[in-house]
Amino acid sequence: MGDIHLPKPVVLIVAVSTRYESALEWARSRLESTYGDLAFISPAFDFTQTTYYEQSMGTDLKKQLLAHANLIDPAILPDVKLQTNKFEEAYRTAHDHPEERPLNLDPGYISEGKLVLASTKNHSHRIYLRDGIFAEITLHYHKKAWQPREWTYPDYKQPEFHDFFDRCRKYLRQQIAAE
Repeated sequence: MGDIHLPKPVVLIVAVSTRYESALEWARSRLESTYGDLAFISPAFDFTQTTYYEQSMGTDLKKQLLAHANLIDPAILPDVKLQTNKFEEAYRTAHDHPEERPLNLDPGYISEGKLVLASTKNHSHRIYLRDGIFAEITLHYHKKAWQPREWTYPDYKQPEFHDFFDRCRKYLRQQIAAE
């Protein structure tokens, strides 16, 4: 029988996708109010790798990555996903945009060895957590670099995303070492 070890804390990240700059600002504000200050904010990248979201979100989408300064227990990921779903709905009902989904928030976390994303969708590569929330290992860290899986979204394969995740991983290691 193996010894039980609790996981180390992780960096909470949220990918914010929208075509509205005001939605990016609104999301950042809500996320900071709920989960604390941001350690890193990426540029708002053009989200052109797929047309999957165009029908529900429109065209000219941007995606911005946010990383929170406060480390979290990875076990709270379902709570974060449920909260970000509430934020999406709150934004949709409070703003008069023509799209059915003007804001998309995708939370996850960075550990030393992986990037995990939360989802409400079940697939063969996702593990059920609880309360209708699943998780997948989107990238893993191997040979000093982020490595995609066969299911990794195209934008998460980009060097600019990997640079952001490298900064998060380095920050995580510094915070853990300081404890």
